[in-house]
Order: sequence, then C-alpha cells, then structure tokens
Amino acid sequence: MTKRTSAKYKLDRRMGENIWGRAKSPVNRREYGPGQHGQRRKNKLSDFGTQLRAKQKLKGHYGDLTEKQFRRIYAEAERIKGDTGENLVGLLERRLDAVVYRAKFVATIWAARQFVNHGHIQVNGQRVNIASYRVKEGDVISIRERSRQLAIVLEAVSLTERDVPDYLECDHNKMTATFVRTPSLGDIPYAVQMEPNLVVEFYAKN
Repeated sequence: MTKRTSAKYKLDRRMGENIWGRAKSPVNRREYGPGQHGQRRKNKLSDFGTQLRAKQKLKGHYGDLTEKQFRRIYAEAERIKGDTGENLVGLLERRLDAVVYRAKFVATIWAARQFVNHGHIQVNGQRVNIASYRVKEGDVISIRERSRQLAIVLEAVSLTERDVPDYLECDHNKMTATFVRTPSLGDIPYAVQMEPNLVVEFYAKN
C-alpha cells in the first residue's frame, strides 16, 4: 500500500490546476501556488520543468504513486508495441483502484485505494485487496454485498461532478462495473489536460 504523506489538495496548489475537478479544490479560490511567495512564482518553465510537471501531474492524478511504482509502469509501457504515452495511460487506467474510482464507487482515488485494501472489492466474484491489481478486458468489478450500503459508496454514486467513462459498463443498482476495453488518452475523463508525451520525453532524457 502506498502511504499518502501530504494533503491531496497540496498537489492542486503546487500544479496550479484542479487535477481531479473537485469542487473543494483550493485552486477554485486561489490559482497561484502555496506559500508567501506563491503569487510571484510565474517564471517560464524550462523544457525539463515542463516535462517534470507533466510527470508529477499524471502521477499525482492516480493517487501520487511513488516514483518507483510509476517508473515500473512506464518501463512496461515502453516494452508494449505502440505509442508509449498511450500505453502508459492505458496501464494506469487498468489499476483496480483507478477502475473503482472511475466507476464512482467512491469519491476520490485515495478512497478507492483504501476501499480496495480493506477488502470491499471483488473481481469476477473473488475478493481482491491489492490496489495495483491490473484488470483485464471483460473483468467484472463489484462491491461486496455487505459493503454496498456504506455511506461512502452511496454518497459517491450520487455525485454529479463526474460521469462514468464509456469504457466501463456500470450498474449502480447491483454495484458492478465491467471493464469493457483499455482506453486511449482521449477516452479518459481527466479534469485537466494530461500530456503523457512529455512524460515519455522526460524519461528519455533522464
């Protein structure tokens, strides 16, 4: 399990963007960075800085993965035939915690990770408590029957700030979601623009 070591919205402030599209994001009130000098930090980024920020933003969107985890996923994306950036986001979206989040079973990616770790999720009828578990096309992800009336679930399902993407087929009455296909970059409902091509450039040079 990855331990979150800082408040999640600090990443929003640092990036200057509402990465998850949430109404509570402090960026909705203050677009400048944190700290007493935040408003003055508007220097133009170098190519390295732009690439680094793209990596931090993408990595942060999936629950601020550790560099070791993210680098391992990138290395796998590089080995797969096709566009490395597209492969990268496809692999990230196949993480079980990401699927639980996209299916609106919980409100945030961190809640999704905790929900999976606490054993509330089944894949094809078998309990899975590993957030990084990689789902396959056709897998059915469901909430255990005794967990379906938890307040965290009922609240998330009713959220209107985001929709379930079309690469998932969800039935919120039965609390199930089928992973139909691996999405491409354009299919993923990021609240802000993600640039995996810059992440590829970052790792190519570093």
